[in-house]
Amino acid sequence: MEKISQFVARLLLAQTFLLAGISKISGYADTRGYMDAMGIPGTLLPLVILLEVGGALAIIIGWQTRLVSVALALFTLAAAVIFHSNLADQTQMIMFMKNIAIAGGFTLLAVHGAGGYSLDNRSSRA
Repeated sequence: MEKISQFVARLLLAQTFLLAGISKISGYADTRGYMDAMGIPGTLLPLVILLEVGGALAIIIGWQTRLVSVALALFTLAAAVIFHSNLADQTQMIMFMKNIAIAGGFTLLAVHGAGGYSLDNRSSRA
């Protein structure tokens, strides 16, 4: 059960980023405009998409989990501060707190590793 629950936990954390990255591809112009309006250069959007999609896939398969988890935790904290800092707005406060919780999940992954059913922990048997 432990290996399965570790895999499911990685999947649940990562799916948000996978879907968000894919939606940024299909809504590229709108996302770029939103980033520009928030003071973040829209030219960074390809890197955001790469981090979200590539990072999510890496977490799901359990590859370089500790490193990718640190990157996604920092990214998520930065997104909370930049895009959800209007805490007087209840929706923005919920989004801010959600990002903090997700960063906490990634911090646990960074500390404890991918766990079961991951490339990081594949057996060395030939």
